[in-house]
Amino acid sequence: MASSSGGIILGIESSCDETAAAVVCAGETVLSNVVFSQIAIHQPYGGVVPELASREHLRAIVPVVRKALADAGQTYQSLDALAVTQGPGLAGALLVGISYAKSLAFALDKPLIAVNHLEGHIHAVLLEERQKGNRSLHFPVIALVVSGGHTHLYLAERTEQSWSYRNIGRTRDDAAGEAFDKVAKLLGLGYPGGPMIDKLSILGDPTAVKFASPQIKHRDRNDRNRKSNVTEDWPRFDFSYSGIKTAVLRYVETHGMQNEIETRRNQMSRIAKPTVEDYRSACPQATLDLIASFQRTIVEDLVRKTLEASRNYETATLFVTGGVAANNELRRHFELESHKQGIQVYFPSRSLSTDNAAMIAAAAYPKFVDKDFAPMDFSAEPALVLR
Repeated sequence: MASSSGGIILGIESSCDETAAAVVCAGETVLSNVVFSQIAIHQPYGGVVPELASREHLRAIVPVVRKALADAGQTYQSLDALAVTQGPGLAGALLVGISYAKSLAFALDKPLIAVNHLEGHIHAVLLEERQKGNRSLHFPVIALVVSGGHTHLYLAERTEQSWSYRNIGRTRDDAAGEAFDKVAKLLGLGYPGGPMIDKLSILGDPTAVKFASPQIKHRDRNDRNRKSNVTEDWPRFDFSYSGIKTAVLRYVETHGMQNEIETRRNQMSRIAKPTVEDYRSACPQATLDLIASFQRTIVEDLVRKTLEASRNYETATLFVTGGVAANNELRRHFELESHKQGIQVYFPSRSLSTDNAAMIAAAAYPKFVDKDFAPMDFSAEPALVLR
């Protein structure tokens, strides 16, 4: 059994298409981490279907939580607190996790902590650095959270246990991971598309297709509340990836690649679980070159703007986290360029890059210490802002 000083927290994550539960002690010792993926459910549709995601969360959440407790050697009574993702994410998916967490907290008479999903991704890095014994990180840090739904830059600062975040950049339209998935769907590379593009890109020439660097020439479609005449008093480093997605589409059209793509799509539909080799054999060299050039353009833009932000805010530490942080080329490029500039870059392991509940429980620990508990009437916030 755990004492209240131990901070044994059950984390629950259901913001998109993974039902996850984990038990973490004191924000740094992972006792269990269970993730139920819905990829097979959404694969036929080429993307996440919100209604299906919510239904699968309902089916999975109880057994996933029970397994997390069993793997951790804990009971409901031995927990010190529960934590759940409040947002951002899909409204219905979030509500499944929140409703279950509320019911459990009420029945057990345990405190409940609401966690921002984006803060969870940042704490995934901190969690693993603490596990390595690295307690000498220099703050503030620049944190890039890059995934299928998010491309955000934060200036993250710590005061004792408390954290504050200033958003200094975000995507104006498509997130980086969203662009990866949409281009993969366009090229008939299956879902999720990011990992397949990453694996196939090493077979192509990344300089073969000359895409222009992403340019921002339009209003931020994600910020409906900001008045056009209001300016912020700090530099911003925003991203935009709808243009590169459109450029790939135009390339496909002008080079007559539609028949090749349809043939590949039909071939892969006849294979239960297509492998990288299956896709490679179905892709001409010109397509592999296009894939490599597309990835290079996005990776270079992410690295350039993030390091520019780090120089501007004079930070020596950089976190790169979120699902796209598992991309091999992104990691290699960040490590190379940050080393040149004397900036230390940290990534989570690949298992903690994608959505998981260990990061939610870890992010909840400072709130647990501060007794920053959620009222029982809080609800999901699909567009929750991290501050």
